[in-house]
Amino acid sequence: MNNRSSASSLLSRRRFLATTGTATLAPMIVPSSVFGADGRPAPSERIVLGSVGWGMQGPGNTHAFMAQPDCQVVAVCDLDQQHLDSAVNTVNGHYKNKDCKAYHDYAEMFARKDIDAVMLAVPDNWHALTATAAADAGKDIYGEKPLARTIAEQQAIVKAVQKNHRIWQTGSWQRSQENFHKAVEIVRNGLIGKVSRVEVGLPSGHHDFAGTGDKRSITAPPAWLDYERWIGPAQMKPYIECRVHMNWRWDYNIGGGQLLDWVGHHCDIAHWGMDWDNSGPSEIEGAGEFPSTDAIWNTCTKYRINLRYPGGVEMVMAGGHGDIRGGTKWIGDQGWVWVDRGGFQASDEKFNDMSRLPENLRQVPVYHSRNHQRNFLDCVKSRKPTITPVETAHHSSVPGHLGLISMLVGRKIRWDAAQEQIIGDPEATRLLTRPYRAPWKPA
Repeated sequence: MNNRSSASSLLSRRRFLATTGTATLAPMIVPSSVFGADGRPAPSERIVLGSVGWGMQGPGNTHAFMAQPDCQVVAVCDLDQQHLDSAVNTVNGHYKNKDCKAYHDYAEMFARKDIDAVMLAVPDNWHALTATAAADAGKDIYGEKPLARTIAEQQAIVKAVQKNHRIWQTGSWQRSQENFHKAVEIVRNGLIGKVSRVEVGLPSGHHDFAGTGDKRSITAPPAWLDYERWIGPAQMKPYIECRVHMNWRWDYNIGGGQLLDWVGHHCDIAHWGMDWDNSGPSEIEGAGEFPSTDAIWNTCTKYRINLRYPGGVEMVMAGGHGDIRGGTKWIGDQGWVWVDRGGFQASDEKFNDMSRLPENLRQVPVYHSRNHQRNFLDCVKSRKPTITPVETAHHSSVPGHLGLISMLVGRKIRWDAAQEQIIGDPEATRLLTRPYRAPWKPA
């Protein structure tokens, strides 16, 4: 995104005009929209974006970016041809042209010099490879949560983003919502006193997002899906419709169940309120209920994880336990605050009807955003950190990964948050990463 305001950039990057040095050429008629006369910023001032993944989250994210006048979506990528066709038609329909290019290989998209940023909404097994490739290609990134399938993969993403000086926004969009921001303002400004306990309620069980019902038989993959590449670095398993699109999150081979699907939302908010965006727990003890080992959907269905944080603060994350209310609740020595999607409640009722704290109570500033995609685009331009940068995404997801590891080994584990290492437990340490299927190699 260099020299966006210069005329030479407009000519070279968008290639609307071809200069040959031949004076006898007939003049080219250039649409006024090239210069922003349609009410949109001129192309040289727009952020050019490519979207990778057109399943559950990709369409919504892409629509949100297309709604921003200074963002132009020019490319889409997916391994399902039906999804890819839908993506191309959607983007072209929005802009009323045929300019959107389809890609099967994200690396080909990332090689385009005219693309400034990418939106990544792919299954967890592909998070690390796509994100590090995008960073290495010099793209700014809007990526989904959790940051990756393992802590080691998350560390690789953080390293790649930092090394390449990329702007990163995580799809933890609750930070850009008014009620969550207000709750965090109250906690961060000490209005419930010293917090001793944080409760994070997450969903439990499984949900058939794709509506596959009883389609649980092994079949040949459909011709329109590149199943070999879709599995990618994960362990190869036979194709079964109910473990692929949308429902991949219920198979530990690809996803992380409700715990890791939601830790980047409500645990992220819990960390934000406690100013733990660059911190983590020291002790983690989890217990959960798992389906049989041969189940197609094998992720934990009910779980409870107790964590100890700096200053002796206790946090509990739970799914399927009635004593832990869905959302995030901070409990202090002078009151409590609870927040969830569309919900807010405080022990001090005067806070309930406020949209924001009055200035006299807002002594500790809290990052303000009311549109997650807009915040990303603004930061791409300013080169300032987003409201959910890569380091925040990493630390918000670590408690979920460690909680799962504790459940799998069946004991409490200790975590060195500074060194990002499990202390004195080789078996648990091995679960910080997973083997990659050839020919893919860890990022």
